[in-house]
Amino acid sequence: MEPQNQEHYSATRLLNAQTHIWNHTFSFINSMSLKSAIDLNIPDIIHKHGKPMPLPLLISSLQIHPSRSQNIYRLMKLLTYSGFFSLQKVSETEPSEEGYVLTDASTLLLKDHPLSATPFFLAMIDPVITKPWCQLTNWLQNDAPSPFHMAYGNKIWDYAKVDPDFNHSFNEAMASDASLVINVAIESCKEVFNGIKSLVDVGGGTGTTAKVVAKAFPEIQCTVFDLPQVVNGLQGNAANLMFVGGNMFEAIPPSDAILMKWILHDWTDEECLKILKNCKEAIASKGKGGKLIIIDMVLEEDLRDNHNKSVENQLLIDVLLMVLYPGKERTEMELAQLFRSAGFSDYKIYPVLGSRSLIEVYP
Repeated sequence: MEPQNQEHYSATRLLNAQTHIWNHTFSFINSMSLKSAIDLNIPDIIHKHGKPMPLPLLISSLQIHPSRSQNIYRLMKLLTYSGFFSLQKVSETEPSEEGYVLTDASTLLLKDHPLSATPFFLAMIDPVITKPWCQLTNWLQNDAPSPFHMAYGNKIWDYAKVDPDFNHSFNEAMASDASLVINVAIESCKEVFNGIKSLVDVGGGTGTTAKVVAKAFPEIQCTVFDLPQVVNGLQGNAANLMFVGGNMFEAIPPSDAILMKWILHDWTDEECLKILKNCKEAIASKGKGGKLIIIDMVLEEDLRDNHNKSVENQLLIDVLLMVLYPGKERTEMELAQLFRSAGFSDYKIYPVLGSRSLIEVYP
C-alpha cells in the first residue's frame, strides 16, 4: 500500500502545483473582467435597482449586443466568485429566484461614491502602466533606470507631461486614493492632528488630502506643496488652505507638521534622505515640538507563513514601484535607519490603514 499512497501523494502535489500556476497565469482575467463590469456600469445599475437584481433584468439593462446576452452570466459568475457581487433571494414569496447585490468591494467602485476606488483601478491597468512589465527581465539584465524608462525612454513623471490623458488618469487615481486613506486616517488617529496650527502636505498634488484635513480641522492652516506646474492656478476652497510651488529636494516651507502620503516609496534611499532632512529643517525652524506625519507601507520583516491580503498588497506594490520608479516599500528597520540618518529622534507607527500605516516621526 505504501508505494500506491506515495504515488497518489505525488500526483496530488503535481496537480496542485499545476493549479497554482494556472491561477497565476490567468490572474489578469480577474482585472479585465472587473474592468468590463465597470465599463458596462454593472455596479451602478445594480445599486440603482435598490434590491437583488435578477440576471434577466440585469441583462436587459445593459447596452450589449443581443447575441452576447448569455455571456453576462459567465462574467457575473466569475465576479461573484471573486467577491465583487453576491446573490440573494429576490423575495420571500419566490425563494428560488435570486438576484445580484453589491459587496463592500463593488460599493467602492460606484461612480458617485465619495471615496470611489474606480479611478485608481482603471489607472493601474492602463496600457501605459502594463506595457513596461514586458521589459522587466531585460531591465534586470542591464543598468537602465527602470522598466518604465526602457519602455518609453523617460521617467514616469516626464512621460506624464507629454501624455495629457495618462496624466489626468494618474492624477485622478492618486486623488481617489488620497480621499479614502486620509478620511480613514482622521477617523482612526484624530489625536495625531491635535494641537497642530500649521501643516504642509508635501507632494500634495491637487490638494485632495489637504482639503479633507482643512475641513476636519479648521484651526490648522494647511499648505499644499508641490511642483509649480502642478499647483499653478489652484486655489483653496477654504480660508485655511493654500497652494505653494517648490521642490521638496531643495526646501520645504516651515510648519508645525509635515504630511507625506505615499511620497517616500517613490524614491531611492539617498533621495529620501534629502527629503527627510528638508522636513526636519522645516519643522525645526518653527521652534519646539512639531512632527512629520507619513502615510506609507511598512513591509513585514518575516513573511514565513504570512499570507494575509495586506501582505500580498504590500509585495505587489513593492514590485510595481520597481517597474515604474526607482523607489521601493520599506521595512520598519529600513525606515528607522532613514529617520535616524536624517536627524529624527523617534517615531511611532499606527497600523490602522490596511496595507499602509500612519507614522509619526519626531525631531
